[in-house]
Amino acid sequence: MPVTRREFTWGLAGSCLLGCEAAERPLWSADTHPQDYPTVRAVDYMATQLREATDGELDIRIYSGGQLGSERDTLEITMFGGLDLNRVNLAPLNPIAPATLVPALPFLFRSTGHMRAAMDGMPGRKILDSLEAHGFKGLCFYDSGARSFYNTKRPIREPADMAGLKIRVQNSDLYVALVESLGADATPMSFGEVYQALVQGVIDGAENNWPSYDRTRHFEAAPYYSTTEHVMAPEVLLMSMRRWRRLTDDQQEAVLNAARASVPVMRELWDARVNAARERLIAAGITLTTITDKSAFQERVAPVYEQYLNPELLELVSYILTMSTEDAS
Repeated sequence: MPVTRREFTWGLAGSCLLGCEAAERPLWSADTHPQDYPTVRAVDYMATQLREATDGELDIRIYSGGQLGSERDTLEITMFGGLDLNRVNLAPLNPIAPATLVPALPFLFRSTGHMRAAMDGMPGRKILDSLEAHGFKGLCFYDSGARSFYNTKRPIREPADMAGLKIRVQNSDLYVALVESLGADATPMSFGEVYQALVQGVIDGAENNWPSYDRTRHFEAAPYYSTTEHVMAPEVLLMSMRRWRRLTDDQQEAVLNAARASVPVMRELWDARVNAARERLIAAGITLTTITDKSAFQERVAPVYEQYLNPELLELVSYILTMSTEDAS
């Protein structure tokens, strides 16, 4: 059954008062996505792997669908050890660990394969390792799709087509800078308000991946979808360092192996969801503009890199830009 944040907090406090050790209960995991979402199903697969690897010593109880609050809420709980595992977007981590800005940079990745190779390889490990100083053990990255622009007015083929458009963005300085560098007017807004804002003309468009564009029915109000694929930032599965340090060496290895084993499961589920959404939307009659040459967009966003990156992060970005899709070393 769903549990409220209050019930969870009281349960946590009660277990502490009773002297219940964390090792005697399952690992508590939070996710704002619903139960059938690929990230939730991937962590469920991880739980199966973990039970088998530890003969039942470790298990995972998943609180999905935002039962425990927003990602910012659950991050704080995880940092202080009240939650063991947490699947979050990179955006709320940006102010905490600057290296998490790197995968969210516009036009950093050439393709989904390039992004996956980078996150599976040295760049991904470096970003995950940077989280330890802030109370988190980075376990693995999950896909969050390629974000593209859609709007109510016209196809977008080049940056000039974005001039004057009011585009909804996440409450993120990086996304504001990205949209404004392309000539549009950035409008930060909560995700739940977007559909009505499109219908009423408060905004002209937004940006997101295929499944979100489909699930929210934004395509009904904004039928022009252009595959800019400007951001391919993944999501991350974290563990509380407080809980991590309580594990034995063998248990730590089992957690890491189970998390890594869940990644291809998540990706297979995600790819199927993306393909199904794309097919449904094309059949629904959206106006799809496929952009193969993104160089004009890349040139316009170059100042964003200079604004947000220090020399160390610029070096990491340079490595990603030059690596091949096969280089996951």
